[in-house]
Amino acid sequence: MMEAPTPVGPILAAMPVHNEEETVGTIVLQSLRHVDSVLCVDDGSSDASARIARKLGAEIHHHRSNKGYGAALKSIFRIARERNAAALVLLDSDGQHDPSDIPVLLEPILSGEADFVIGSRFIDGGSGDDMPAYRKLGVKVITAASNLSSNLDVKDTQSGFRAFSQEALSRIRFDQDGMESTLEMLEECVEKKLAVKEVPTVVRYDVPKGSRFTAMSHGFTVLSYALITLSQKKPIIAFGVPGAGLLTLGSAIGMRALNTVNDLTGETLNISVGPGLTAAWLGMLGVSLIFTGIVLQGARTIMRRLMVRNFGVD
Repeated sequence: MMEAPTPVGPILAAMPVHNEEETVGTIVLQSLRHVDSVLCVDDGSSDASARIARKLGAEIHHHRSNKGYGAALKSIFRIARERNAAALVLLDSDGQHDPSDIPVLLEPILSGEADFVIGSRFIDGGSGDDMPAYRKLGVKVITAASNLSSNLDVKDTQSGFRAFSQEALSRIRFDQDGMESTLEMLEECVEKKLAVKEVPTVVRYDVPKGSRFTAMSHGFTVLSYALITLSQKKPIIAFGVPGAGLLTLGSAIGMRALNTVNDLTGETLNISVGPGLTAAWLGMLGVSLIFTGIVLQGARTIMRRLMVRNFGVD
């Protein structure tokens, strides 16, 4: 158990804002009950979001155009570091997150138990059962891919309700300007050996959150990033598992074609070569993927050993 540090600096709550004039005021007022100050990054809004938030006590940082979720988080992290914040809480400005849960996320940070806390919908006490089915499936798939590459057992990698310690703020860096930044943060925690903890939170799904198409588009982008990361860190899984599946499928099709030939022995044969060619094609593709995964995994292992031996970096 790490010794609880004495917080130095303000405790901040921050949120990206993009055309949320109907909800941002309520979120700012409720958040101010639990933190020293609230920061809103106005990411190119065309409505009165920024004016409302400022009037109700939030500090406003402007992006002239809509740069994306990750870009807003970069501005938030930079300002939090400039303020020497003792802790930072991220939440959405659309009313999905309940600011009354802020103390729940801050408790592990301020006690020294964790450096990065996630408000999870999929642990006991969370609201995962209320999530629309298509979104739940997408989050589960992304989370599984992310956990395979990072070796973290996080239940909800896509929750935007997060808290960070002063140590995490000083060490976490991310490059992506989109939703992929949510996964980059987790990778940074693994690389920098920061403690991650999940606490239950309730998320509302009866508030507008863009179109279903937009949500699916964001989900596909994040999933693509997760799969690319997995292929770089664990190619034997990224290539070998699909390869084994294709090889098994090809073998099954080939065996069925052979059984058909055996059943027709002694009769006039009029057999399409299609199944046999399909089986051969799938089998060769599967073997190629497995071989690629083995080669890349071996190369990665060799490179890691060289880095450790020559530079002491794992």
